[in-house]
Amino acid sequence: MKTPIKAVLQRRPGVVLATVAILAGGILAGCGSDGADSDGDVAATLIIKTQGTSYFQRMAEGAEASAKELGVDLTVAAGKVDGDEDTQIQAIENAISRGDQGIIITPNGPSVVDALARAKDAGLYVVALDTVPDPADDVDITYATDNYRAGQLIGEWTAVKLDGDDAVIALLDLFDDKVLTVDYERNQGFLDGMGIDLNDPEVNGDEDPQGTYTGGQGGSYEIVGNQASEGTEDGGRTAAETLLSKNPDINVIYGINEPAAYGGFQALEAAGRSDGLITVAIDGACDGVNYVEEGTLQATAQQFPKIMAEKGVEAVHALATGGEKPQPEEGEEFVNTGTEIVAAEALPGVESVSVEDGLATCF
Repeated sequence: MKTPIKAVLQRRPGVVLATVAILAGGILAGCGSDGADSDGDVAATLIIKTQGTSYFQRMAEGAEASAKELGVDLTVAAGKVDGDEDTQIQAIENAISRGDQGIIITPNGPSVVDALARAKDAGLYVVALDTVPDPADDVDITYATDNYRAGQLIGEWTAVKLDGDDAVIALLDLFDDKVLTVDYERNQGFLDGMGIDLNDPEVNGDEDPQGTYTGGQGGSYEIVGNQASEGTEDGGRTAAETLLSKNPDINVIYGINEPAAYGGFQALEAAGRSDGLITVAIDGACDGVNYVEEGTLQATAQQFPKIMAEKGVEAVHALATGGEKPQPEEGEEFVNTGTEIVAAEALPGVESVSVEDGLATCF
Protein backbone atom coordinates (compact mmCIF):
# COMPACT_ATOMS: atom_id res chain seq x y z
CA MET A 1 0.00 0.00 0.00
CA LYS A 2 2.27 2.78 -1.24
CA THR A 3 0.74 5.02 -3.87
CA PRO A 4 -0.51 8.32 -2.40
CA ILE A 5 -3.97 9.56 -3.27
CA LYS A 6 -4.83 13.17 -3.93
CA ALA A 7 -4.95 15.52 -0.95
CA VAL A 8 -8.59 16.23 -1.80
CA LEU A 9 -10.90 13.84 -3.62
CA GLN A 10 -12.81 15.94 -6.13
CA ARG A 11 -16.53 15.82 -6.82
CA ARG A 12 -17.60 14.24 -10.06
CA PRO A 13 -17.96 16.72 -12.94
CA GLY A 14 -21.36 18.43 -12.96
CA VAL A 15 -22.05 17.75 -9.30
CA VAL A 16 -22.71 20.54 -6.85
CA LEU A 17 -20.15 20.47 -4.03
CA ALA A 18 -21.91 20.89 -0.70
CA THR A 19 -18.87 20.99 1.57
CA VAL A 20 -15.12 20.79 1.23
CA ALA A 21 -12.88 20.97 4.28
CA ILE A 22 -9.48 19.89 5.46
CA LEU A 23 -9.47 17.92 8.70
CA ALA A 24 -6.04 18.53 10.21
CA GLY A 25 -4.35 16.90 7.26
CA GLY A 26 -7.21 14.51 6.46
CA ILE A 27 -9.53 14.88 3.50
CA LEU A 28 -13.17 15.78 3.21
CA ALA A 29 -15.00 16.18 -0.05
CA GLY A 30 -18.42 15.52 -1.48
CA CYS A 31 -19.50 13.50 -4.48
CA GLY A 32 -22.74 12.18 -5.89
CA SER A 33 -24.65 11.37 -9.03
CA ASP A 34 -24.56 13.62 -12.07
CA GLY A 35 -27.21 16.29 -11.71
CA ALA A 36 -27.76 15.60 -8.01
CA ASP A 37 -27.70 18.47 -5.57
CA SER A 38 -26.70 18.65 -1.92
CA ASP A 39 -30.34 17.98 -0.89
CA GLY A 40 -30.30 14.39 -2.11
CA ASP A 41 -32.44 11.77 -0.36
CA VAL A 42 -29.47 9.85 1.06
CA ALA A 43 -26.24 11.35 2.37
CA ALA A 44 -23.34 9.33 3.74
CA THR A 45 -19.72 9.73 4.78
CA LEU A 46 -16.88 7.37 3.89
CA ILE A 47 -14.10 7.59 6.49
CA ILE A 48 -10.94 5.78 5.43
CA LYS A 49 -7.89 5.09 7.58
CA THR A 50 -5.45 7.28 5.69
CA GLN A 51 -5.16 9.21 2.44
CA GLY A 52 -1.66 7.93 1.69
CA THR A 53 -2.21 4.47 0.21
CA SER A 54 -3.47 3.00 -3.04
CA TYR A 55 -5.61 0.57 -1.03
CA PHE A 56 -7.76 3.35 0.35
CA GLN A 57 -7.67 5.25 -2.94
CA ARG A 58 -9.24 2.21 -4.56
CA MET A 59 -11.77 2.05 -1.73
CA ALA A 60 -12.71 5.71 -2.22
CA GLU A 61 -13.05 5.19 -5.98
CA GLY A 62 -15.39 2.25 -5.42
CA ALA A 63 -17.53 4.21 -2.98
CA GLU A 64 -17.70 7.21 -5.32
CA ALA A 65 -18.74 5.02 -8.25
CA SER A 66 -21.47 3.34 -6.22
CA ALA A 67 -22.66 6.69 -4.84
CA LYS A 68 -22.89 8.12 -8.35
CA GLU A 69 -24.94 5.14 -9.54
CA LEU A 70 -27.33 5.25 -6.57
CA GLY A 71 -27.61 9.03 -6.23
CA VAL A 72 -26.01 9.14 -2.78
CA ASP A 73 -24.38 12.39 -1.66
CA LEU A 74 -21.04 11.08 -0.43
CA THR A 75 -18.47 12.82 1.74
CA VAL A 76 -14.99 11.27 1.98
CA ALA A 77 -12.71 11.80 4.98
CA ALA A 78 -9.43 10.27 6.11
CA GLY A 79 -7.05 10.10 9.03
CA LYS A 80 -3.69 11.79 8.65
CA VAL A 81 -1.91 8.44 9.09
CA ASP A 82 -2.91 4.85 9.79
CA GLY A 83 -3.87 4.81 13.45
CA ASP A 84 -5.05 8.45 13.61
CA GLU A 85 -8.20 8.17 15.70
CA ASP A 86 -8.79 11.86 16.44
CA THR A 87 -9.37 12.91 12.83
CA GLN A 88 -11.73 10.01 12.23
CA ILE A 89 -13.70 10.89 15.37
CA GLN A 90 -14.04 14.48 14.14
CA ALA A 91 -15.33 13.17 10.80
CA ILE A 92 -17.93 11.08 12.65
CA GLU A 93 -19.08 14.14 14.60
CA ASN A 94 -19.29 16.11 11.35
CA ALA A 95 -21.45 13.40 9.75
CA ILE A 96 -23.82 13.51 12.73
CA SER A 97 -24.00 17.31 12.59
CA ARG A 98 -24.75 17.30 8.84
CA GLY A 99 -27.60 14.87 9.32
CA ASP A 100 -26.09 12.11 7.18
CA GLN A 101 -28.03 8.88 7.02
CA GLY A 102 -24.94 6.68 7.20
CA ILE A 103 -21.25 6.28 7.88
CA ILE A 104 -19.00 3.83 6.04
CA ILE A 105 -15.70 3.48 7.86
CA THR A 106 -12.41 1.65 8.26
CA PRO A 107 -11.82 2.34 11.98
CA ASN A 108 -8.35 3.41 13.12
CA GLY A 109 -8.76 2.13 16.66
CA PRO A 110 -10.98 1.44 19.67
CA SER A 111 -11.77 5.10 20.37
CA VAL A 112 -13.23 5.41 16.89
CA VAL A 113 -15.51 2.44 17.52
CA ASP A 114 -16.71 4.14 20.71
CA ALA A 115 -17.56 7.25 18.68
CA LEU A 116 -19.57 5.16 16.23
CA ALA A 117 -21.92 4.29 19.08
CA ARG A 118 -22.86 7.98 19.24
CA ALA A 119 -23.58 7.94 15.52
CA LYS A 120 -25.86 4.93 15.90
CA ASP A 121 -27.61 6.60 18.84
CA ALA A 122 -28.18 9.61 16.56
CA GLY A 123 -29.91 7.32 14.04
CA LEU A 124 -27.13 6.85 11.50
CA TYR A 125 -26.51 3.50 9.87
CA VAL A 126 -22.90 2.42 10.38
CA VAL A 127 -21.08 0.12 7.97
CA ALA A 128 -17.51 -1.01 8.64
CA LEU A 129 -15.07 -1.93 5.88
CA ASP A 130 -11.82 -3.89 5.92
CA THR A 131 -11.75 -4.68 9.65
CA VAL A 132 -14.47 -6.16 11.85
CA PRO A 133 -14.90 -3.98 14.96
CA ASP A 134 -14.70 -5.63 18.36
CA PRO A 135 -17.49 -6.25 19.20
CA ALA A 136 -18.90 -6.73 15.72
CA ASP A 137 -22.38 -5.49 16.64
CA ASP A 138 -21.03 -1.98 17.25
CA VAL A 139 -21.84 -1.49 13.55
CA ASP A 140 -24.81 -2.55 11.44
CA ILE A 141 -22.79 -4.65 9.00
CA THR A 142 -19.14 -5.17 8.00
CA TYR A 143 -17.70 -5.89 4.55
CA ALA A 144 -14.18 -7.19 4.83
CA THR A 145 -11.53 -9.62 3.82
CA ASP A 146 -11.40 -12.64 6.07
CA ASN A 147 -8.01 -11.55 7.40
CA TYR A 148 -7.49 -14.74 9.35
CA ARG A 149 -8.12 -16.80 6.23
CA ALA A 150 -5.82 -14.52 4.19
CA GLY A 151 -3.11 -15.18 6.77
CA GLN A 152 -3.79 -18.90 6.66
CA LEU A 153 -3.49 -18.99 2.88
CA ILE A 154 -0.16 -17.17 2.82
CA GLY A 155 1.06 -19.35 5.70
CA GLU A 156 0.08 -22.53 3.86
CA TRP A 157 1.89 -21.30 0.76
CA THR A 158 5.00 -20.48 2.82
CA ALA A 159 5.06 -23.91 4.47
CA VAL A 160 4.90 -25.65 1.09
CA LYS A 161 7.56 -23.33 -0.32
CA LEU A 162 9.92 -24.24 2.57
CA ASP A 163 9.78 -27.87 1.38
CA GLY A 164 10.76 -29.22 4.79
CA ASP A 165 13.55 -26.72 5.52
CA ASP A 166 13.84 -25.13 8.95
CA ALA A 167 11.97 -21.83 9.23
CA VAL A 168 13.58 -18.87 11.02
CA ILE A 169 10.74 -16.37 11.03
CA ALA A 170 10.57 -12.58 11.36
CA LEU A 171 7.03 -11.33 12.03
CA LEU A 172 6.52 -7.71 10.95
CA ASP A 173 3.24 -6.72 12.56
CA LEU A 174 1.30 -3.44 12.50
CA PHE A 175 1.36 -1.89 15.99
CA ASP A 176 2.66 -2.67 19.45
CA ASP A 177 0.80 0.10 21.30
CA LYS A 178 -2.77 -0.83 20.34
CA VAL A 179 -4.70 -3.96 19.45
CA LEU A 180 -6.48 -4.16 16.09
CA THR A 181 -8.22 -7.27 14.82
CA VAL A 182 -6.52 -6.99 11.41
CA ASP A 183 -3.14 -7.18 13.14
CA TYR A 184 -3.66 -10.33 15.15
CA GLU A 185 -5.92 -12.05 12.62
CA ARG A 186 -3.34 -11.83 9.83
CA ASN A 187 -0.44 -12.77 12.12
CA GLN A 188 -2.21 -15.66 13.82
CA GLY A 189 -3.70 -16.88 10.56
CA PHE A 190 -0.21 -16.97 9.01
CA LEU A 191 1.19 -19.06 11.87
CA ASP A 192 -1.84 -21.35 11.83
CA GLY A 193 -1.48 -21.79 8.07
CA MET A 194 2.13 -22.84 8.58
CA GLY A 195 0.95 -25.40 11.09
CA ILE A 196 2.37 -23.70 14.20
CA ASP A 197 0.35 -24.18 17.38
CA LEU A 198 -1.30 -21.03 18.70
CA ASN A 199 -2.05 -20.04 22.25
CA ASP A 200 -4.49 -17.09 22.37
CA PRO A 201 -5.53 -16.41 18.75
CA GLU A 202 -6.19 -12.77 19.65
CA VAL A 203 -2.67 -12.14 20.95
CA ASN A 204 0.47 -11.73 18.84
CA GLY A 205 3.71 -13.11 20.19
CA ASP A 206 2.53 -15.64 22.78
CA GLU A 207 3.37 -18.74 20.72
CA ASP A 208 6.20 -21.08 21.63
CA PRO A 209 9.26 -19.43 20.07
CA GLN A 210 10.59 -22.78 18.86
CA GLY A 211 8.98 -26.01 17.77
CA THR A 212 7.77 -27.77 14.65
CA TYR A 213 5.47 -26.60 11.88
CA THR A 214 3.22 -29.17 10.23
CA GLY A 215 2.31 -27.43 6.96
CA GLY A 216 3.80 -28.63 3.69
CA GLN A 217 6.53 -31.19 4.35
CA GLY A 218 6.81 -29.99 7.95
CA GLY A 219 9.95 -28.98 9.78
CA SER A 220 11.40 -27.05 12.67
CA TYR A 221 10.73 -23.39 13.26
CA GLU A 222 12.07 -20.52 15.31
CA ILE A 223 10.17 -17.25 15.72
CA VAL A 224 12.85 -14.59 16.10
CA GLY A 225 10.25 -12.10 17.28
CA ASN A 226 7.38 -9.74 16.55
CA GLN A 227 8.15 -6.14 15.66
CA ALA A 228 5.75 -3.29 14.85
CA SER A 229 6.19 -1.83 11.36
CA GLU A 230 3.24 0.61 11.32
CA GLY A 231 2.58 -0.85 7.88
CA THR A 232 5.31 1.23 6.24
CA GLU A 233 8.44 0.47 4.26
CA ASP A 234 10.67 2.34 6.70
CA GLY A 235 8.97 0.66 9.63
CA GLY A 236 9.44 -2.76 8.06
CA ARG A 237 13.12 -2.09 7.42
CA THR A 238 13.72 -0.97 11.00
CA ALA A 239 11.74 -3.89 12.40
CA ALA A 240 13.71 -6.40 10.33
CA GLU A 241 17.01 -4.81 11.31
CA THR A 242 16.06 -5.23 14.96
CA LEU A 243 15.18 -8.88 14.45
CA LEU A 244 18.25 -9.50 12.31
CA SER A 245 20.41 -8.32 15.20
CA LYS A 246 18.86 -11.09 17.29
CA ASN A 247 19.31 -13.82 14.69
CA PRO A 248 21.15 -13.38 11.36
CA ASP A 249 19.69 -16.60 9.95
CA ILE A 250 16.18 -15.30 9.19
CA ASN A 251 14.84 -17.03 6.08
CA VAL A 252 11.11 -16.18 6.30
CA ILE A 253 9.61 -12.69 6.54
CA TYR A 254 5.90 -12.27 7.15
CA GLY A 255 4.67 -8.69 6.58
CA ILE A 256 1.32 -7.26 7.69
CA ASN A 257 1.31 -5.65 4.25
CA GLU A 258 3.60 -5.30 1.26
CA PRO A 259 5.41 -2.08 2.26
CA ALA A 260 6.37 -3.66 5.59
CA ALA A 261 7.50 -6.86 3.88
CA TYR A 262 9.43 -4.93 1.24
CA GLY A 263 11.20 -2.90 3.93
CA GLY A 264 12.07 -6.17 5.66
CA PHE A 265 13.53 -7.54 2.44
CA GLN A 266 15.64 -4.40 2.01
CA ALA A 267 17.10 -4.86 5.50
CA LEU A 268 18.16 -8.42 4.79
CA GLU A 269 19.42 -7.55 1.32
CA ALA A 270 21.59 -4.77 2.77
CA ALA A 271 22.98 -7.28 5.27
CA GLY A 272 23.75 -9.78 2.50
CA ARG A 273 21.17 -12.23 3.89
CA SER A 274 18.56 -12.28 1.11
CA ASP A 275 19.63 -15.45 -0.72
CA GLY A 276 16.92 -18.07 -0.27
CA LEU A 277 14.73 -15.63 1.66
CA ILE A 278 10.97 -16.20 1.52
CA THR A 279 9.12 -12.90 1.90
CA VAL A 280 5.32 -12.88 1.95
CA ALA A 281 2.63 -10.35 2.74
CA ILE A 282 -1.07 -9.58 2.62
CA ASP A 283 -2.94 -6.92 0.60
CA GLY A 284 -2.41 -7.32 -3.14
CA ALA A 285 -1.60 -3.71 -4.06
CA CYS A 286 -0.16 -3.18 -7.53
CA ASP A 287 3.25 -2.38 -6.06
CA GLY A 288 3.07 -5.59 -4.06
CA VAL A 289 2.15 -7.69 -7.10
CA ASN A 290 5.03 -6.08 -8.96
CA TYR A 291 7.32 -7.06 -6.08
CA VAL A 292 6.17 -10.65 -6.62
CA GLU A 293 6.91 -10.38 -10.33
CA GLU A 294 10.44 -9.12 -9.69
CA GLY A 295 11.09 -11.73 -6.99
CA THR A 296 11.38 -9.38 -4.01
CA LEU A 297 8.24 -10.97 -2.56
CA GLN A 298 7.44 -14.57 -3.32
CA ALA A 299 3.70 -14.32 -2.75
CA THR A 300 0.98 -12.04 -1.41
CA ALA A 301 -2.66 -12.57 -0.41
CA GLN A 302 -4.78 -10.15 -2.44
CA GLN A 303 -7.94 -8.52 -1.17
CA PHE A 304 -10.55 -6.35 -2.90
CA PRO A 305 -11.17 -2.93 -1.30
CA LYS A 306 -13.21 -1.59 -4.21
CA ILE A 307 -15.84 -4.30 -3.70
CA MET A 308 -15.95 -3.56 0.05
CA ALA A 309 -16.67 0.12 -0.55
CA GLU A 310 -19.23 -0.49 -3.28
CA LYS A 311 -21.11 -2.85 -0.99
CA GLY A 312 -20.84 -0.37 1.88
CA VAL A 313 -22.53 2.43 -0.05
CA GLU A 314 -25.17 0.01 -1.33
CA ALA A 315 -25.89 -1.09 2.24
CA VAL A 316 -26.37 2.47 3.55
CA HIS A 317 -28.61 3.29 0.61
CA ALA A 318 -30.69 0.17 1.19
CA LEU A 319 -31.04 0.78 4.92
CA ALA A 320 -31.86 4.46 4.48
CA THR A 321 -34.53 3.78 1.85
CA GLY A 322 -36.33 0.98 3.68
CA GLY A 323 -34.56 -1.93 2.07
CA GLU A 324 -33.48 -5.12 3.79
CA LYS A 325 -30.46 -5.11 6.06
CA PRO A 326 -27.61 -7.13 4.49
CA GLN A 327 -26.69 -10.23 6.45
CA PRO A 328 -23.44 -12.22 6.63
CA GLU A 329 -23.46 -15.96 6.20
CA GLU A 330 -24.67 -17.93 9.19
CA GLY A 331 -22.05 -18.08 11.91
CA GLU A 332 -20.03 -15.17 10.47
CA GLU A 333 -19.72 -11.62 11.80
CA PHE A 334 -19.12 -9.98 8.41
CA VAL A 335 -19.66 -10.34 4.68
CA ASN A 336 -16.45 -11.77 3.20
CA THR A 337 -15.39 -10.01 0.00
CA GLY A 338 -12.75 -12.63 -0.82
CA THR A 339 -8.99 -13.14 -1.03
CA GLU A 340 -6.60 -15.12 -3.23
CA ILE A 341 -2.88 -15.84 -3.34
CA VAL A 342 -0.85 -14.13 -6.07
CA ALA A 343 2.42 -15.95 -6.71
CA ALA A 344 4.94 -16.21 -9.52
CA GLU A 345 5.38 -19.88 -8.69
CA ALA A 346 2.41 -22.25 -8.52
CA LEU A 347 2.94 -24.77 -5.72
CA PRO A 348 1.29 -28.19 -5.37
CA GLY A 349 -1.75 -28.29 -3.12
CA VAL A 350 -2.02 -24.49 -2.78
CA GLU A 351 -4.41 -22.50 -4.97
CA SER A 352 -2.98 -19.30 -6.40
CA VAL A 353 -3.33 -16.96 -9.36
CA SER A 354 -0.60 -15.65 -11.64
CA VAL A 355 1.07 -12.27 -11.44
CA GLU A 356 -0.77 -11.32 -14.63
CA ASP A 357 -4.12 -12.09 -13.00
CA GLY A 358 -3.08 -10.26 -9.84
CA LEU A 359 -2.16 -7.14 -11.81
CA ALA A 360 -5.61 -7.16 -13.40
CA THR A 361 -7.32 -6.82 -9.99
CA CYS A 362 -4.73 -4.92 -7.93
CA PHE A 363 -5.15 -1.46 -6.47
